[in-house]
Amino acid sequence: MNKIILILIIANVLASMKGFNDVVFFNTYKFQVGKILNGEKLRMLTSGFLHADWIHLGFNMYALYLFGRIVIANFSDVNFLIIYFVSLIAGSVYSLTQNKGDYYYSAVGASGAVSGVIFSAIMLYPGMELIMFPIPIPLPGYIFGVGYLLYSIYGMKNKVGNIGHSAHLGGAIGGYVITLVLRPSVVSNNSIMIIVMGVIIAGLLFFGDKLEGLRK
Repeated sequence: MNKIILILIIANVLASMKGFNDVVFFNTYKFQVGKILNGEKLRMLTSGFLHADWIHLGFNMYALYLFGRIVIANFSDVNFLIIYFVSLIAGSVYSLTQNKGDYYYSAVGASGAVSGVIFSAIMLYPGMELIMFPIPIPLPGYIFGVGYLLYSIYGMKNKVGNIGHSAHLGGAIGGYVITLVLRPSVVSNNSIMIIVMGVIIAGLLFFGDKLEGLRK
C-alpha cells in the first residue's frame, strides 16, 4: 500500500476511534452548520476524519484503498493529497451552501474526499467496471459517474436516507475539477463523458441553490 494512503487511513481510524469514545471530541470537530457560520471553519476539515460508526469508517477506507491506489499511481504524492483535500473541502463547502438554512445540520465522514478520489479514478480510466447499488451488474466507469451525480442530486433534493448527499456531490465536483486542472489530457480518455459530467456540474454550480426550494 502506498504510504500516503496508509497515513490517511491511519489518521481516519485514529480520529474516528477517538470520536467513538469521546462525545466532547466528536461534537467539537464534527461538521455543524451553526458552529461553522459562527466562525469555526476548521470543522469543515476535521469532520472529514470522523465517522459515525465502524461500518461507515470501513466503507470509506476500503473505497479510499481501492480507488486511491489507482489515482496515486498516476499522480505524484503531493498531487494526490491535493485531490484528496480539495475534494474534502469542496464537499464541506457544498454541504454548507445547501444546508445553510438548517442551523443544527451536522455530518461526519471522509465521503467527500473519497468521492473526489473515485471520480478522479473514473476520469483516468472511464472504461473500468463498477457496481452501483442496487443495480447488480457492472457498469462502465463513465456510466457510474453520471449515475452517481444524478442519484446524489435526487437524494439531496428528496433527503433520501441518513446520507450526506450534498457532501458526496461536492466532493465529486471537487475531484472532477482538480483532476482536470492537474491532468487536462484526461479529456481525451472519454470526451463525451467529461463533457456530460461537466454540464451536470455546471448546472449544479449555477442552479444548485434551487434544489433547496424543490425539496419535499
